[in-house]
Amino acid sequence: MSYTSDEEIEAIGRAVLARTLPKAEWAHNAHFAAAVWMIARHGASALREMRAAIFAYNEATGTPNTDTSGYHETITIASLALAEAHIRAHPGAPMFAQVNGLLAGPCGQSGWILAYWSRERLFTVEARRGWVPPDLQPLPA
Repeated sequence: MSYTSDEEIEAIGRAVLARTLPKAEWAHNAHFAAAVWMIARHGASALREMRAAIFAYNEATGTPNTDTSGYHETITIASLALAEAHIRAHPGAPMFAQVNGLLAGPCGQSGWILAYWSRERLFTVEARRGWVPPDLQPLPA
């Protein structure tokens, strides 16, 4: 999926915050769209805002935030870090272009994160609850 306007990205971010985004639309691409929007809107506090938004969204859409389901801290931090790195590498680009650029690269694949973490490390309670550094290779700077 390619986005054509910043309004599309903003609509996703606002719908996640309002807990009105249809659950079926909270897919891989929407996670990165929300990440880019949160960074643009909240800057240094994007992680705090994204964490709160995902927790609330999950609860509102019937996805419990437990040790095996829902919010995942390591994945959220990694996603925001890659989005921030992409934004820094392409300063001044519109949000929709930032998201499209992310999705055109390795982040466009749903298993992108497994290039950095082994399944055994990523899908632990420790990684879901807090930051666990990658065990395969470092995230790009």
